[in-house]
Amino acid sequence: MTADNQREHQPLVLVADDEPDVLSAVVPFLQRSGFRVLAAGDGLLALDEIRRHSPDVCVLDVLMPGADGRQVLRALRQEENWVPVLLLTQVGEAVERAMALEEGADDYLNKPFDPHELVARIRAVLRRTRTEGPPLATAPVLVSSFGLRVDRVGRRAWLGQRELVITPKGFTLLEYLMVHQDELIDRARLLEVLWGFEEAVGTRAVDSRVAELRRVLGEDAAEPRWIATVQGRGYRFVGEVHGEEGLRRV
Repeated sequence: MTADNQREHQPLVLVADDEPDVLSAVVPFLQRSGFRVLAAGDGLLALDEIRRHSPDVCVLDVLMPGADGRQVLRALRQEENWVPVLLLTQVGEAVERAMALEEGADDYLNKPFDPHELVARIRAVLRRTRTEGPPLATAPVLVSSFGLRVDRVGRRAWLGQRELVITPKGFTLLEYLMVHQDELIDRARLLEVLWGFEEAVGTRAVDSRVAELRRVLGEDAAEPRWIATVQGRGYRFVGEVHGEEGLRRV
């Protein structure tokens, strides 16, 4: 394969941020990591670049002139453009993160961030969006092995014909793990997803929610069908997951 052909097969990443220092650091780092990169200094320019070049993934700052990252995300989803989107958010803005995920963001990363972490998140998003059916981040229904079905719109879940009784935080945990299927998610990350930075809650609270899910699912932690423990690190959803457009009762 020639160098030009190899470059054509590299994923195309659009990075939109109004801070020149961020772009000047992130763009060359992504290029060195094997990506082709487009840069935009505001949300409106980002939308134009996305429509013209159809990138494989977009990294959008939530605070930009013209249109912020969430406005760009909403515009894309209204156009039924399901390009994966990773939002750069401010530390502590738990409400912003929750709303962004509900609006169809595939993931988020808090600023300031480690460029290596950004690369890892981009690669993870690309892996889980290269599947048949709607992207997991935007699918109204998540379906897994052994008859597990999660209705994200109605906030209900079934195991076969049995509707599961899950607390709101337990449901959020299950949904997040399924969307990030086969990824190792550490306890600190799950703590942030469930409670944000505003509440003083220890990581053992995450373990309690996982235990809740295992009780509800009737799962043996030693032989997990869905949620595996990675000792000293966190959890991984090991069941296969695909998205569906609407809930079909089994």
